[in-house]
Amino acid sequence: MSETSVQIGIVAGEASGDLLGSLLIGALKAAQPGIEFFGIAGPKMQALGAHSLFPMQALSVRGYVEALGSLSKILAIRRALKHRLLAAKPSLFIGVDAPDFNLALERVLKKAGIATVHFVSPSVWAWRPKRINKVRRAVSHALLIFPFEEDLYRKAGIPATYVGHPLAHALPEPNRKHARELLGLQEDGEYVVLMPGSRPGELKALAHLFIEAAKCLAAKRPKTHFLIPLVNRETRQAFEQSLYAANAQELPIRILYGHAHDALQAADAALIASGTATLEALLLECPHVITYKVPWLTWQIMRRQALQSWIGLPNILAGESIVPEIIQDQATADTLAQALVQLLSDPDVRDRQIESFRQQRARLKRNTPALIAQALHPFLTGKPHAV
Repeated sequence: MSETSVQIGIVAGEASGDLLGSLLIGALKAAQPGIEFFGIAGPKMQALGAHSLFPMQALSVRGYVEALGSLSKILAIRRALKHRLLAAKPSLFIGVDAPDFNLALERVLKKAGIATVHFVSPSVWAWRPKRINKVRRAVSHALLIFPFEEDLYRKAGIPATYVGHPLAHALPEPNRKHARELLGLQEDGEYVVLMPGSRPGELKALAHLFIEAAKCLAAKRPKTHFLIPLVNRETRQAFEQSLYAANAQELPIRILYGHAHDALQAADAALIASGTATLEALLLECPHVITYKVPWLTWQIMRRQALQSWIGLPNILAGESIVPEIIQDQATADTLAQALVQLLSDPDVRDRQIESFRQQRARLKRNTPALIAQALHPFLTGKPHAV
């Protein structure tokens, strides 16, 4: 790294954070080309020049109970990264989501006089609301992606800027015909996307359920074909092993390397593990069913701290039940398949989802790169807000 360039520390912890981080890096480099980024970055961020000191996959851990087995490794990475950042003294540190990892790191850096920005608020509006106090101690400024978060941060006395959702800005208007042509799909075929998660642990936990649901759906609608976009070789191998274990090699399924957004545009419906992918489906107007399963203890902890009636972003944003949520013990292969059958066969159910998706997209779409660059400009010109 050049000694004269502006240096920014940055950490993303999973595929969705890598995408958000790449959008942020692109926005800042467009405004100030000489900026250099280092920390923990995924492939999209690295493609824009970010230098990753540790593999992003090491942070991609799912749930309380599951994280215990990786805790010592994650803590060791955070300690090593902390020392590197304190020694380098970057102009700014940006934590992209991953609040359990980033907020503790940000608090140390802020105390040492390094300005800190957290990009994507922890979902304090959904559960564990007291985390807003941890955010206050850790960040110099927050970049918010949902409009209802502004009031929460204002009341908590945390400097923050609503920048719209980067995906709403970046994703194209849905074009089903073009997406099908791009993927070489039949124009009049019926396609369902399976998205059991991008984290290895998540995929391992949910792949079997998704495959069994696909088998049930194929039995009810034999002409249905399935698409599954996977983020890397590791997740592809894991899913292929699950296919073999479920004796489902004959299932009409096509594995894609990437192409998640193309698949969602092309599909008639999707089965999605709760997370950022549900928002991507919303923005690309793909009707879907949300599901999730975590170990019993993790679920008990999450359930007792929940503030919302829903887990899916499409429903939280709409303030009502638009997308079916079938979770925990209710999430059986047959129940999921039946929900997909209704979505595929009832135009009114599909249209209700799509109309809500269009309304929410309009609320989330802003000139996000310009707003990010404007909000962070003081930190990059030597005139930061108070640290």
